[in-house]
Amino acid sequence: AAVVTGGGGAPARAAPGAADTPVAAGAAVPAFELDELTVADLQRMMKDGSSSASRLTELYLGRIEATNRSGPQLRAVIETNPEALAIAAALDRERREKGPRGPLHGIPVLLKDNIDTHDAMTTTAGSLALEGSRPPRDSFVAERLRAAGAVLLGKANLSEWANIRSNRSTSGWSARGGQCRNPYVLDRNPCGSSSGSGSAVAANLCAIAVGTETDGSIICPSGMNGIVGMKPTLGLVSRAGIIPISHSQDTAGPMTRTVRDTALLLGAMAGYDPRDPITAAAREHALADYTRFLDKDGLRGARIGVARKRLWGYSPHPDAAAAEAIELMKKAGAEIVDPADLPADDFDRDELEVLLYELKADLNAYLESLGKAAPVKSLAEVIHFNEKNKDREMPFFGQELFLAAQEKGPLTDQKYLGALAHGKKRAGAEGIDAVMAEHKLDALVAPSVSPAYPIDWVNGDHFLGASSSPAAIAGYPNITVPCGFSFGLPLGISFFGRAFSEPVLLRLAYAFEQASQARRPPQFRPTVTA
Repeated sequence: AAVVTGGGGAPARAAPGAADTPVAAGAAVPAFELDELTVADLQRMMKDGSSSASRLTELYLGRIEATNRSGPQLRAVIETNPEALAIAAALDRERREKGPRGPLHGIPVLLKDNIDTHDAMTTTAGSLALEGSRPPRDSFVAERLRAAGAVLLGKANLSEWANIRSNRSTSGWSARGGQCRNPYVLDRNPCGSSSGSGSAVAANLCAIAVGTETDGSIICPSGMNGIVGMKPTLGLVSRAGIIPISHSQDTAGPMTRTVRDTALLLGAMAGYDPRDPITAAAREHALADYTRFLDKDGLRGARIGVARKRLWGYSPHPDAAAAEAIELMKKAGAEIVDPADLPADDFDRDELEVLLYELKADLNAYLESLGKAAPVKSLAEVIHFNEKNKDREMPFFGQELFLAAQEKGPLTDQKYLGALAHGKKRAGAEGIDAVMAEHKLDALVAPSVSPAYPIDWVNGDHFLGASSSPAAIAGYPNITVPCGFSFGLPLGISFFGRAFSEPVLLRLAYAFEQASQARRPPQFRPTVTA
């Protein structure tokens, strides 16, 4: 779930070759009757009898069949759930007999392939080293979604191992899933690591999806794929049963086409879980319904700071779109404080050091917890597997970050403890908290990320910049909303703020979304044109 370094039921393995080239064939994509429909739209259809969970699931499975390995070859889905139709049929019976459980009853959702499910699907982080791994129980996120009545449709592709294997990686590529594509322009990268979740939601392969983030891995693919994505506060959503990078930064979060659907999905996912002690704070802060904060007039009177230093200037395209978005916020009644720069600008100085220490400790613990389900039991065994299978696992980039993590000592090392404390303090108390207190702000805004760059297996990602790091390192919430296009490529603007300020950020993001109406469905163009 890191962008720090730059970048049917059957598994959809794709060996590199002619069928997995960076430029898709550009085949026409058929019209889809569920295009751009929201959760509320789908619920109305099920309520009035014009559709059902079974029918919706059939349609989304058909959409995946037509676009994932065929047509534009999005490669956004690693595998579909062979039990999805049976789950949907059971939920249809339940609706008839007892009524719906809630707003997600019968709604098909994709989970990123690092989120455990105890079912017929595997959970592999896109790696052949975990091929066949079926965890002994559901992740907390999967448990909550099943309880809410969602249909687990399948597993979304991702940047393998959540993009922490190599600093020369190509985002969206995994050995199991192949190269995920951006549905707006097919030779462009969908960003990562929640690449498949972003591409699938944008292209209407599912109603909603779940991604994970360490730094930028929800925000970046959401921004580059023209959707809404929210990284919650650390501790609002349990990480139990999610293949980890970093316990000090990892979290799951919603990826949807609208702010309202993000609010609905967050409400289903948030809550206390004894398997993840950091969620103790969720007892006080988690809410079952975040939609009550959505107000189309929610920008009026809000004080919003423009965090320019280090978060603008890496590309003229997002800067221009964000400037227009800020003008729209002013017209909607917001008070803009510009600039409202983070007083501490070295917040990410030691971030990679922290991630490498925690990767070794956290991944080893996760693999050990799988017991017999895991073909590999440690980071060292994963490294050995990759070397032994380098033709399939490392055809384009290596595993130098894995090797660096393996050399790290225990989490009692003073080097690690000092780096962790520095980042949390400089991004949080002396960063976001300080500037918001100084200017009495409700939120900070900045361009989310650059436009999508070309897929490049030779040189890796051409990552220019983003604004995700302060909130990611601090463990604070961040939401990106579409705000425009450049050369047909989506652009997003991010609202971020204090810990557990999700209600405020959702209110502001919703009001901006309603005023801007910037979301447009993808056209599956083969390459950029003027």
